[in-house]
Amino acid sequence: MKAVKVGFIVLASALLAMGVAPMSFAFHSGGVAECTGCHSMHAPLSANNLLLGTDDSSTCLNCHQNAADTKASSYHISTVDSKLTGTGSPLQRTPGGDFAWLKKTYSWTGYHGPETEAGSTHGHNIIAADYGYFVDDKAGSPGGSFPSAQLACTSCHDQHSKARRFPDGTIADTGAPIIGSGSYDTSILPVGTQAMGIYRLLRGNLNPVSNADFTGYPVAVAPYSYNRTEAVTQTRVAYGDATGSSNGASWGQWCATCHANMHSTKSGNLVHPIDEPLSGYSVNYAKYVSSGIMTGSSATSYLSLVPFATNDWKFSTLKPLADPASTITGSGPDAADKVMCLSCHRAHASGFPEMLRWNTESEFITAVDNTGTVIWPGTDAVGGASKGSNGRTSLETAAAYYDRPVTVFGAYQRQLCNKCHAKD
Repeated sequence: MKAVKVGFIVLASALLAMGVAPMSFAFHSGGVAECTGCHSMHAPLSANNLLLGTDDSSTCLNCHQNAADTKASSYHISTVDSKLTGTGSPLQRTPGGDFAWLKKTYSWTGYHGPETEAGSTHGHNIIAADYGYFVDDKAGSPGGSFPSAQLACTSCHDQHSKARRFPDGTIADTGAPIIGSGSYDTSILPVGTQAMGIYRLLRGNLNPVSNADFTGYPVAVAPYSYNRTEAVTQTRVAYGDATGSSNGASWGQWCATCHANMHSTKSGNLVHPIDEPLSGYSVNYAKYVSSGIMTGSSATSYLSLVPFATNDWKFSTLKPLADPASTITGSGPDAADKVMCLSCHRAHASGFPEMLRWNTESEFITAVDNTGTVIWPGTDAVGGASKGSNGRTSLETAAAYYDRPVTVFGAYQRQLCNKCHAKD
C-alpha cells in the first residue's frame, strides 16, 4: 500500500511540474483520512489516541513539514529549523502562511532605543513539541478565552471531519458520501446524492472542539497550486460569505469563536468592522495601484495582500475566481462584497506582528536606496533604505511579501490600508 501511495504522489508531482492539475484526490480527500497515517496500534509515540507524534500538531507536521524542501512545496505549512539559521526565511508561501515565522525574532534600534519583535507575535502558536513549537506566553486568545496551552492544528481543523457540502450548498454531517475535497478549483463537483468536503476540513458547529463553540462553516476555494511564490503571479483564494446557506458562516463569525471581543458586532467595542459590504470602498480598491497612483481598473485590481469575501457561498461562483487560468481571477470586489478578518491577517502566521499581511509598524513598506532605486527595506540596505526594516534583511522582507517585486508598488509605498481607504 505504501508503494502505491508513494507512486501516486510522484505522479501528482510530475503532473504539477508539467502544469497539469490532477484530480483533487489527497490524503484527506475531503474527510477522514487513512487511519494508519496518523495512528499506530502497536508503536505510537503518544499514548494519547495512539498518535504517530507526541501531540496532535506534531502528528500533523509529520506530513506538513519536510526537511528536504528548498522552496515552497505542496501542502507544507512549516519550514524546518535548519533553514532558518541566520537570515534564513521560512520557505512556504501558502495563503495561510508558514508557522516557522513564529521562530523569527527581530531586534533593532528604533526612535526610542532598542526594540524587539518576538517571533511568537507572528501567528497562532500551535503546540508541536516534536518540531519546536511551544505554548505562547499569553494565557489565552486575544479578545477571547481559548486557552493557549490547548492550541493545536486540530483546534481549527477537524482531522476526522464528517462535515460535507451538498450540491445546493447546505452542510451536514451525514446524508451522502464525500466524493472528494471541496477546497480546490479542481475539486470534483458533486451531483445528486453526493457531497464534497468543506474547505480545509475546518471545524464548525457540527464538530466543535473543547472551549470553542463555532457558529458554522465558512467557505472558500483555493487554486490547486496554492503554495507557490508570488514573484510573477499572485495566488488568489476565493473567500466567500456562507451566511446565506444552512450551517454556513461568514469568516468573521468563524474567527469570532476565539476572538469575539475583536468584533464590534460581538463586543460593542470600537474596532474595524468585518462582514460588512465594501460599498463605496470597492471603487477605491479598483482604482488603487500604489501610493499616489489611482489609475487601476476593477478587472485587474485584485491584490492577494488585501483579499476580500465575495458575497456568495456557491462553489460554482467561487471556483472561477480561484482558477489561475480564469479571465476573472484578477478582478476586484463589487460593492456587496465584504471586508473580513483575513483581509488583513493570515490564518497561520506571517512575517509581521499579529500575522498581518504587511508591515504596519512602519510608515512605508518600501524603501529607496542612495542611488534612487526602490528596494525592500532591510538592515543590509544602505542609506535611508534600512528605515522600516524592523530588524529584517531585505531578503527577509521580500520573503514576508511572498517574493513579489518591489516595483509592484514603487517608491514610498504607504500602508495597504489605503487599498480600500486611499488616504495616501
